[in-house]
Amino acid sequence: MAIAPESAGIDEIARVPARIADELERALSCSREVVDLAVTTFAAGGHLLLEDVPGVGKTTLARALAQAVGGQVRRIQFTPDMLPSDLTGVNVWSQAENRFVFHHGPLFANVVIADEINRANPKTQSAMLEAMGEGSVSVDGVSYDLPDPYFVVATQNPIELEGTYPLPEAQLDRFMACTSFGYPSAEAESHMLTAADWSRPLDRVEQVCSPDIAIRIRSAARRVTIAEPVADYIVALTRATREHDGVRYGASPRASLFLGAMARARAMFDGRSYVLPDDVQQLAVPVLAHRLVLDDAGYGSETLATARAMIAELVRTVPVPRV
Repeated sequence: MAIAPESAGIDEIARVPARIADELERALSCSREVVDLAVTTFAAGGHLLLEDVPGVGKTTLARALAQAVGGQVRRIQFTPDMLPSDLTGVNVWSQAENRFVFHHGPLFANVVIADEINRANPKTQSAMLEAMGEGSVSVDGVSYDLPDPYFVVATQNPIELEGTYPLPEAQLDRFMACTSFGYPSAEAESHMLTAADWSRPLDRVEQVCSPDIAIRIRSAARRVTIAEPVADYIVALTRATREHDGVRYGASPRASLFLGAMARARAMFDGRSYVLPDDVQQLAVPVLAHRLVLDDAGYGSETLATARAMIAELVRTVPVPRV
């Protein structure tokens, strides 16, 4: 049963992310860890990048999330010949009104699925930067606000696959978190084959809340407290990436802000009003790894795996504060 905005108290609001994750888990065959990360990213007000091979459920996750929060969802299938206006929309002359009328593009939705974003050319990829960073788009000098809440779930296939383009560092830095699904377990894959509704997994997902409640979830997450020692720990981790051997460019100050935002949402997810170092440690890899530019800067899954190993090493070695 969906929560009504006018009747929801702060304690009930804080419990909604866990309920959303429960609904997503019913439709997906990936690990609960990936589901929790997606919901945490949504609650933190960020955007999520999923890197994986086709057919493991990336698009289903985004559609299930939109269904659980009662928002509008639009899917964009990126192709090499796509133009920026295919995303933002265009002004079309209306004979009846004797003026240009703006026709909204697919970016105008609460949840946008940017499917196979690395199949688009760099110019079209860059058209998403303003939308993801500012919550608006500009067309012919006029700015248009995007819906609130706004959440982009972008998927990309491993860069070694034919017909893909690497995302530029500026685009990668706009994603609050990046993760991979991996293949489902043998048991989960077998269950998919025997389930009567295997072709309609979204039928299992019920709406948990409204978009208005989702906005309040994000507001509640921002009010979670980060004590000074934990803030110093976040900064120590991000600064360590800039000094690590083999790293050309480490995590930016934006990465520190994003890691703090994710830790706040994770704490709320667990029913706390304060952040623990454990929250930071759990989220350091998905928040920081995709931002690193390595000295032997190649692209693709092997480079990302190396960066993830580096962040995991820093989590083990950077001193943890006592709080």
